[in-house]
Amino acid sequence: MPARERLLAAALDLFAEHGVSGTSLQMIADRLGVTKAAVYHQFPSKDDIVLAVIGPALGRLGEIAEHAESRRGSAARHEAVLAGVVDLVVGFRRVSATLSYDPVVVRLVRAHPALRDLQRIRRLLGGTAPDPGSRVRMAVIAGGLMMAGADPAVAGLDDEDFRDHLLAAGRRILRG
Repeated sequence: MPARERLLAAALDLFAEHGVSGTSLQMIADRLGVTKAAVYHQFPSKDDIVLAVIGPALGRLGEIAEHAESRRGSAARHEAVLAGVVDLVVGFRRVSATLSYDPVVVRLVRAHPALRDLQRIRRLLGGTAPDPGSRVRMAVIAGGLMMAGADPAVAGLDDEDFRDHLLAAGRRILRG
């Protein structure tokens, strides 16, 4: 495994154990058996490490929005968004479980350009001026899917079962 991937895996393990704020670059270096300078060689700051851990998931948001926007009709767009977001949650379960509640991650995501893609996804689900019921359903879907990925109660489900159950629940919520 390349050094960068080993560093990110070690950082994610430490974030799970201590949170982002409780993890130092020295702790990451110690876990890898390298110097702190070696960590700095890969990433200039801890925020850059966090962004590298969450970046692949955030990067998928634009792909999900583009795929959904290419569908005809609101039902097809809703299904494309729901399936894309569910696949994202399933694919990044460990990252979600580790980092969903971390205030450092929340701060970085709020400032990340991918937030625009998340807003596109919300518009695809609820339109440009959704009614109150649609806004609540979108909030339940968005929060529920992310929290489901982090919930230890479903950690034992294999990815395929987890995906199927998330899709079914999302479809029921969207039907309102």
